[in-house]
Amino acid sequence: MQAYRTDFIALFEQSPWQVAGAFFAMYVVMTALSLPGATLLTLLGGALFGLGWGLLIISFASTIGATLAFVISRFLFRKPLEKRFPRQLERINRGVDRDGAFYLFTLRLVPLFPFFMINLLMGLTRIKTVTYYWVSQLAMLPGTAVYVNAGGQLGELESLGGIVSPGLLASFALLALFPWVARRIVLLVQTRKTYQAYPKPASFDYDIVVIGGGSAGLVTSYIASAVKARVALVEKHKMGGDCLNTGCVPSKALIRAAHAAHEVRTASRFGVNAGEPEIDFAKVMGHVQQAIRDIEPHDSVERYSGLGVEMYEDTATLLSPWEIQIGEKTVTARHVVIATGARPRIPALPGIEGAPVVTSESLWSLKEQPRRLVVLGGGAIGCELSQSFARLGSQVTLVEGAAQLLGREDDEVGEHMATTLGQEGVKVLTSSHAIEILNEDDGHQLVVEHNDERLSLPFDALMVSVGRQANVEGLGLEALGITTTEVGTLELNERLQTRLPNMGLR
Repeated sequence: MQAYRTDFIALFEQSPWQVAGAFFAMYVVMTALSLPGATLLTLLGGALFGLGWGLLIISFASTIGATLAFVISRFLFRKPLEKRFPRQLERINRGVDRDGAFYLFTLRLVPLFPFFMINLLMGLTRIKTVTYYWVSQLAMLPGTAVYVNAGGQLGELESLGGIVSPGLLASFALLALFPWVARRIVLLVQTRKTYQAYPKPASFDYDIVVIGGGSAGLVTSYIASAVKARVALVEKHKMGGDCLNTGCVPSKALIRAAHAAHEVRTASRFGVNAGEPEIDFAKVMGHVQQAIRDIEPHDSVERYSGLGVEMYEDTATLLSPWEIQIGEKTVTARHVVIATGARPRIPALPGIEGAPVVTSESLWSLKEQPRRLVVLGGGAIGCELSQSFARLGSQVTLVEGAAQLLGREDDEVGEHMATTLGQEGVKVLTSSHAIEILNEDDGHQLVVEHNDERLSLPFDALMVSVGRQANVEGLGLEALGITTTEVGTLELNERLQTRLPNMGLR
């Protein structure tokens, strides 16, 4: 470049409009067609034209080219994708309608996300072309200035020794620091914009308020209290949450009892003939409840009060980013951790209201063992409870809509599970879809479609394990603009924060 730089400058001085116009056109075409090399071309422009002319030419050329790429993407791709993914794009467009200009500004200001991707993706949204142009023009200007200046410094090099010149070193330092500084500025502006409607208290009652006394809430409270934070823990139901009361502890206690029955039944493989075990289901459930009672003190109100956590056995509602109503009392906190967990999801199946349905929550109140158990859902919960009840002597049928059990695992794992359950007496029906429940005088039946035919599965209890839904109702999230995903969980960033950074999920 240095070999031809003198000639280029002389040519530019003779025909400034033609030379600048040619470079301008080349830059616009490269950006509009999303061709690689825009960064190098920016450095080259700074080296050839200097900071003043280079910034003027490249700033407008890059914005015009970006807008053309935006228009091309909108013309070619938006309608086909709107037809293919209407719900997803409508959700994105709602956010763009509300804060599109601000989001575009932040993406443009921090040059970490490829600009050509921004052009193509924003073309799929409803943001106005005029808005796209002026926001891009403004937001890209600081970054363009940094790169053009660096190119200008490179253009002044006359020897290798010039690489360590203060001007060039300062330009490289500015290139390295600019993304970080710009990101900090964006976060500051975004935080101020997010919180502008909520006056911040002069002082706080607590450093952290944790909503939910399950595993996540307990661990959070424990760690926070250990580092001497002022912590409040709110639990409206039972301390320990799912893990202690309806999940890990009772299910593993039941599995242990079922394993003992299985060992007795298969002891002959060791030369020990014990015969068929006699199951006292009431005592099995007593063993389960005893396991809960043994661990309960570790998750109790008394223990956490002793650790310095202030306990509230009540409901919590978010009034502002810093105000939480707990029962009749309103407290303030610097941070709020939402650890409200989830509950079993009940499908809208015709006839389900009149059927003896149990879930992973209500199962533990059974007094009598169901002779015929149908399990709807072949995930981890459905599989482990199917096996346990089969080992305890129930006739179990497991119904799964997907082609394999344990759909989140590899195919081989699902196949192995189906084989194992089948060998232990569980009737496994995959690719089967529940249609309705028939509640008649002589009993209950689940009607499913399996291999293009309808099957009626009689049952004394139907265990539903088709997934879980988040407990986010009644927290006041809507009033604070905290949104949820399509599956009902909170919209979070990579740090598990909501749109209000001091509120997050654990």
